[in-house]
Amino acid sequence: MENITVIGAGTMGNGIAHVFAQNGFEVSLVDISQEALDNALNTIGKNLDRMIAKEKITEGEKKSTLDHITTFTTIDEGIAEADLIVEAATENVNLKMKIFQELDEKAPERAILATNTSSISITQIAAQTNRADKVIGMHFMNPVPIMKLVEVIRGYNTSDEVTNQIMGLSKSLGKVPVEVNDYPGFIANRILMPMINEAIYSLYEGVAGVEEIDTVMKLGMAHPMGPLQLADFIGLDVCLSILNVLHDGFKNPKYAPCPLLVNMVMAGKKGVKSGEGFYNYAESRKAEKVSHQFLK
Repeated sequence: MENITVIGAGTMGNGIAHVFAQNGFEVSLVDISQEALDNALNTIGKNLDRMIAKEKITEGEKKSTLDHITTFTTIDEGIAEADLIVEAATENVNLKMKIFQELDEKAPERAILATNTSSISITQIAAQTNRADKVIGMHFMNPVPIMKLVEVIRGYNTSDEVTNQIMGLSKSLGKVPVEVNDYPGFIANRILMPMINEAIYSLYEGVAGVEEIDTVMKLGMAHPMGPLQLADFIGLDVCLSILNVLHDGFKNPKYAPCPLLVNMVMAGKKGVKSGEGFYNYAESRKAEKVSHQFLK
């Protein structure tokens, strides 16, 4: 595989594009918004500058990485030569199914279709295509250039050949791929989200305050970030969406999102992205610190 298309230029999309380009792949980054594409290239440039400051790469390597990325505002142009397409759009099942229907119709027959979903069924997404054997999950972790894990999720019909290709490709990016099967939340979020939800319940029930809960988990369990701060970083709306997928998928009340989380999302308090969640980022400028703490 030489030509990679990334659908979506948001936080995950630009991170995925960055990693592929830095490893010598030709990357087509697709988004309907030119502003989003410009912001993505700006973010990638800044992240590369940090790596230069740490003497991890050179100015020449930065230029080479950026030269490997071409942006498009239409899917047709962006996927014309694709060997692998990685969808990194908003975590919305209807949107993803629509995208995969279009990708299946327009992408080269050889192309593998991957999704960066963190919770939505790969089998359900693959069912929208006529190439279910070539549909797979590649769940990168945020921030993508730093985090080593790639959760590789095989759907019910994903072939061994495609799974092995994606496992090998992930290793070539310097990542550590872990193969899991297609059940709600996979492994990462099936374990993480109930922990975050329980932390929110503990706050909701008055067991302890925000900083106290996070301090216990950081100092007592050696977590680099407390669960409430992590929820802010992920996005409270994203956490709610994943918990709803788990609850709907398993029909188990233990996955029901805490009412406090539901109310905060309805009130527009979504964490770092909105400037306020369990912490107030607008006043303290913690948003920038949180966003880059893994880059230090």
